[in-house]
Amino acid sequence: MTAPGRVSYGGGMKRFDNKVVLVTGAASGIGRAAVERIASEGGRLLCVDVVEDALVASAQRAGDVGGEGIAHPCDVSRVAQCQKAVAACLEHFGRLDALVNMAGILRMGHTAEFPPEQWQRVLDVNLSGTFYMCQAALPALLESKGNIVNAASAISFRTTPYAAAYAASKGGVLSLSRMLAVEYGPRGLRVNAVAPGSIDTPMSVPPGLPEDADYKLLQRSMALTGQAGPEVIAAAIAYLASDDARHVNGEHILIDGAATA
Repeated sequence: MTAPGRVSYGGGMKRFDNKVVLVTGAASGIGRAAVERIASEGGRLLCVDVVEDALVASAQRAGDVGGEGIAHPCDVSRVAQCQKAVAACLEHFGRLDALVNMAGILRMGHTAEFPPEQWQRVLDVNLSGTFYMCQAALPALLESKGNIVNAASAISFRTTPYAAAYAASKGGVLSLSRMLAVEYGPRGLRVNAVAPGSIDTPMSVPPGLPEDADYKLLQRSMALTGQAGPEVIAAAIAYLASDDARHVNGEHILIDGAATA
């Protein structure tokens, strides 16, 4: 029986026995929840993030719930670090079956006053980082006939004000995911995306929200039933990354509590 207040992962499913998954953004939020869910189903994981202490804790948690986790610090906005992360995964586990790109940052502010360096940093992490990890992992994933799950966002479909860089990056991730699915689908690779909205993570309280923000505009993107925990996204990630979704390619799963309905 699950203890009160604890999330029950997987319901006894073992879809990731003998599978190796690399998860970025693994130290917190949706990335950490994905690590727990996949590990609970027997997965072996290379956990990637820039926050080393929390990353180590996440990797340890993978072992606690029935899988295996290795912590590998990495800034996904750096090409060489992405290449080294994939190489470390192959060296330790000998294969790679799925890549889960959940690393991301959010910065907000009036578009007319938004600092160019913040614009660039958001795109570097969210969009370029996703591309760099995909590019580095492609040879191994093509060999294993594996798959990629990327982090788009509900903002890719119904946008939020004061988030120009984030909106642009997540629209790009969605388009990139579809393009990769078409380019590499004939070679056995699947690429899909999750599109979260109104999820309770550290990103839920973004820095830089203007003091004069129009909350009526912000409410357009809020779920009807309030925020949900990151485990609801982790469940969708686990589905897409597993053989249960073997006929799902070039798709997204929008999980936002009917905010965009």
